[in-house]
Amino acid sequence: MAIAKNKEALRDRLDLVDVISGYVQLKRASANSYKGLCPFHADKNPSMTVTPHMGLWQCWSCGAKGDVFGFVMQIENLDFPAALELLAAKVGFVLEYEEGRGPAKEANNRPRILAINQAAAEFFQAQLPTDEAKPARDNLLDRGFDKAAAAKFGVGYSPDSFNALTNHLKSMGFTDQELLDSTLVRKSEKTGGVYDFYRGRLMWPIRDQGGAVIGFGARKLLETDQGPKYYNSSDSPVYHKNKVLYGIDLAKAPIGKKRQVVVVEGYTDVMACHLAGVDTAIATCGTAFTEEHVNIINRLLSGGTEGTAEVIFCFDPDEAGQKAAMRAWEQSSQFKAQTFVAVGPDGLDPCDLRSSRGDEAVRAMIANRKPIYEFMVRQYLDKFDLTNVAGRVAGAKAAAPIIAAIRDVTSRSAYERELSGWVSLDPQEVHAFVEEAVRSKARAGVAAMNRGNVGATEATPSSADESGSFSNSGETPAVRTFPPINLNDPMTRVERQVLEVIVQVPDCYSPNALARILAVGFAHPAHNAIGQAIARLVSEMPDAIHDHGWLERLQSLLPPELQPAVTEIAVQQLPADSEEALARYGKGVIIGALDRSLNVEKNDLLAELRRLDASSQPERFSEVNRRLVALEADRRALRAQG
Repeated sequence: MAIAKNKEALRDRLDLVDVISGYVQLKRASANSYKGLCPFHADKNPSMTVTPHMGLWQCWSCGAKGDVFGFVMQIENLDFPAALELLAAKVGFVLEYEEGRGPAKEANNRPRILAINQAAAEFFQAQLPTDEAKPARDNLLDRGFDKAAAAKFGVGYSPDSFNALTNHLKSMGFTDQELLDSTLVRKSEKTGGVYDFYRGRLMWPIRDQGGAVIGFGARKLLETDQGPKYYNSSDSPVYHKNKVLYGIDLAKAPIGKKRQVVVVEGYTDVMACHLAGVDTAIATCGTAFTEEHVNIINRLLSGGTEGTAEVIFCFDPDEAGQKAAMRAWEQSSQFKAQTFVAVGPDGLDPCDLRSSRGDEAVRAMIANRKPIYEFMVRQYLDKFDLTNVAGRVAGAKAAAPIIAAIRDVTSRSAYERELSGWVSLDPQEVHAFVEEAVRSKARAGVAAMNRGNVGATEATPSSADESGSFSNSGETPAVRTFPPINLNDPMTRVERQVLEVIVQVPDCYSPNALARILAVGFAHPAHNAIGQAIARLVSEMPDAIHDHGWLERLQSLLPPELQPAVTEIAVQQLPADSEEALARYGKGVIIGALDRSLNVEKNDLLAELRRLDASSQPERFSEVNRRLVALEADRRALRAQG
C-alpha cells in the first residue's frame, strides 16, 4: 500500500465544516460547534456535533464519530487511502508517497477489483453443477442446503486448477496486477506468473451492505488440500476483515425493521438462520468481533423506531465458544442494545440444529435467548459447589464482577436479587459483594494509571492516520475496569465540564492552574484516569495540549474503554455563542474547579493538623499552619477574580 507522507498537511488544508456540509446541512450550535442530522442512521433531530477547532465530529445518538478522514471513509464507503485521494482532489492537494510510489492504487483500482470479484463469484457459481464439484454439492446437502439455498447465497466451487479462474478473468481484460490486488491469485516465485489461490474449495461470496462482492470464504473439500479448513480473503482495497460482516447484505433491512441482530459463528450458520426465518443473522469472517463491527451494528439498529434493540450471540459449547462468550460479554456495554446469548439444545449450532431438527428448532433457540449477564453468571457459578455455605459465598463473590459491570442501576439491582436466589444468600450480602467489585475495579484502574500502565490488557493506540477515527480497533477489548459515567449525577457532570474546558479551551487557564486541578483529581475513577493521563502528557510535553494531534497521544495513554469518552469530551458543545462568551464560560469553570481543589487541599491540611502533636512535631505543625494561611490567601484572590 502506498502511504502518503504529507497526509497531515492535507488535514490542515481541509475545513471540517466545509467537507461535512457537502453531505449534511450544518447549523451553528455554539461558539465552537455545529449541529446536523447524522447521515449514518435515521436521524430525525440533529444528533451530530461538529467541532472544527478539535477536528472531530460525533453523533450522540448512533455513536458514529471520527475526524475528517473518518467521515469520508464512512459516508463514501472508502478505505483510508481512497479517502485521502478523494479529499486531496477536492482541494487540489498533491499527495506525496513513500518509496517514490505514485497515487495509491487502492484509490484508483477499487472499481476494477469489485468487477473482478463479481466476475469470480459468477464463475465459481457456474462451476457448482459440474461433475468435479460433486464433493461441494454433497457437503451442502449434508448440511441441509439444496440447490435453491446455494443460489440464494451465491455459493460456488473453485476448480482444482492453477489457472482456471486466472484464465477466465484474463479473458475479460483484467491484468495480472489487478488480479494480484484482488488477492484472488498469487504470484509464482519460480515463473513470475500468477496462479489461482482458491482450488478445489466450496466458495462463499462475501458482500458489503450494498451487495457488492468484496471477498470470499473458502472451505476445504479435498484430502490433498494441505491448507486450513477455512480460508478468508486477505485484506485488499475493498476488503477489511475488521469491518466485514457476512450476510449483512441480506440482513441489513430486517435488522433495521426488527431492531435485532443475531451473531453466529460461520457461513453455514448464517445460511441456516436465514432459511429458518431468522433473517437478522450475520457472522464475522475469520476474526473476533471488533469495535468496527460493533459500530456497524449500532448504526443498523439505530434505524428502527419500535421496540428495544437486541443483539443475540450464538456460541458453540466448546472452549472456543466459551472464549467467544467472554469477549461478547466484555463488549456488551458498547452495544446500544440489550445483549443476549442463545445456545442450541445439546450444544448444536444453528446449522446442525436446522439439519437435524428443522427450522422451528432454530427459531425456538433464538426465542429462548438468555440475557448475557445471566449466561455469564451461571458460567461462573457452575465452577463452585453450591451445596455448602462456603461454596455459595465463593460463587457469589466470583460472579459479583459480572453484575457490577451492568450499567443500568435498576437492572443491576434485579440481577443482584437473582444471584441471591441462585446462591441462597441474603440479598444485602450479595449487594455488598457487588459494590465491593465496583470499588475494586475502580481502584485497580486508578492504580494502573498511576503506575503508567493501562491495565492487564494493553491498550492499542489508534490513529486517525490509519483508521480515520479515534476509536480503538483491537480485536480483543479490555475487561471493563471503570464504573459507568452517569452524567445525570451533579458532581460527575461538573467534573465532565471541567475536563471539557481543559481539552477544548486551553487558553483560559495557566499551567499552574491546570497542575493544581489535576493534582487533586476527580471523584469518578474514569474522569480521574483521564485527568492523570493529561497530567502525565503535560509533564512530558508542557506544550502538548496546544499541539496538533495531542488527542491521539492522550488516548494512547488510556485503556480502550476510556478512549471514546475522550472523544466525547473533545466534541461536546459548550454553552457559548461567541468567542467572548466561550472565554467567560471557560474561565468560570476553571475558577470553580480551582476553588474546589483549594477546598480539598484545605480540608486535607486541617485533617493533618488535627492528627499532629504540636509539642512533639512543632516544625511540621508550624509548616501546616503556614500553608493554611497561604491557602486561604489563594482562595480569596481566586474569588476576587470571579
